[in-house]
Parts: sequence; structure tokens; C-alpha cells
Amino acid sequence: MTLLAVVSINEDDKIAFVTCIEVVLMKRGDVNHKLVLAKLSARYYCGIDKCLEHPEYLKDVMKEVYGDDYNSVVDAISLEIDKLEYIDEFKADFFKFMMS
Repeated sequence: MTLLAVVSINEDDKIAFVTCIEVVLMKRGDVNHKLVLAKLSARYYCGIDKCLEHPEYLKDVMKEVYGDDYNSVVDAISLEIDKLEYIDEFKADFFKFMMS
């Protein structure tokens, strides 16, 4: 059973979620970020976006690429994603200002 089979998530939230993962991986270094993308593509014919449906793909590749740093990368992703809870309020305020 995949993550998305249990939890419904809209397309905008998927994009935001994937962006958080990408931001953390890029902050950890361009070489490793590109290596994660290349391994996902070569092994599973997918990118990070498809890993929401198959998180095991991303887990396997990240464990290989980041080794002992894997848990700290996952923690950093979790912290980045936690910032999303405020996006709806920010978005509303932003567009309220833009439209005024």
C-alpha cells in the first residue's frame, strides 16, 4: 500500500511537499542532489514527485547517497515541511495585499 493510497493530498500540496524535499537536498549539496535524482531515474524511472506514491524509492536512494547522514537529512526535510502549515495564511495575506 502506498502513502497516497491512505492519505489524499491535492496537487498544490504535492508540489509544495516535493519542493521542500528538493530544497533540503539542494542545501545539502548539488552533487548529492543530482545523484539522488539520477539514481531515482535510473532505478525506478521516476523523480522525487513520484516518490510520494512510492516513498521506499526515495528512502533506498537517500540511504545510499547520504549514508550516516540519512537521518539528519530526513529531519531537515521534516522541519522544512513543517513550514507549510503557515502557507495558507501567508498566501491569503499575500493575495489580499496584492489585490488591494
